[in-house]
Amino acid sequence: MLWLLFVTVHDFRQRRVPNWLVLAGAAVALAALAFGVQPFEVGWTSAFLGAGIGFGFLLLFYVLGLMGAGDVKFAGALGLWTGLSPLASIWIAASLLAGLHALACLALRRWPLAPRLAIFLSASPAPITGATPSGRARFIPYAAYLALATVAWMFWGRQS
Repeated sequence: MLWLLFVTVHDFRQRRVPNWLVLAGAAVALAALAFGVQPFEVGWTSAFLGAGIGFGFLLLFYVLGLMGAGDVKFAGALGLWTGLSPLASIWIAASLLAGLHALACLALRRWPLAPRLAIFLSASPAPITGATPSGRARFIPYAAYLALATVAWMFWGRQS
């Protein structure tokens, strides 16, 4: 949970997820697997499938210039924690949240009722890290929404 909180705050504030944060989450996930204290009862096979599919699927969006590299790497590390089975529902929930974010940005651009909220939602990354392969700035913190969707899965999705 603490790792997900750090990712969420960092991504919302800076619109990027640093490598050290992704690597820390992946290292702790591997240690949890190695010592048999994985909290979601995920085995090695499911963890590596989750990491590979999480990374590989979102890599397509990075190649198309629609997503940042930190989002992709975070999805891979997240897959180590959750395994393969919950990834689809986490992606769907995160995508719905990201879609609501985009709609709120468009609405606030058209009807500037809350200028501070508009600035927060459309904050661009720092100039050094804002460069993307397509040259477009990314303003939706997708890793944060993946983390929030994972927290929701941890509390409600695992009940079934």
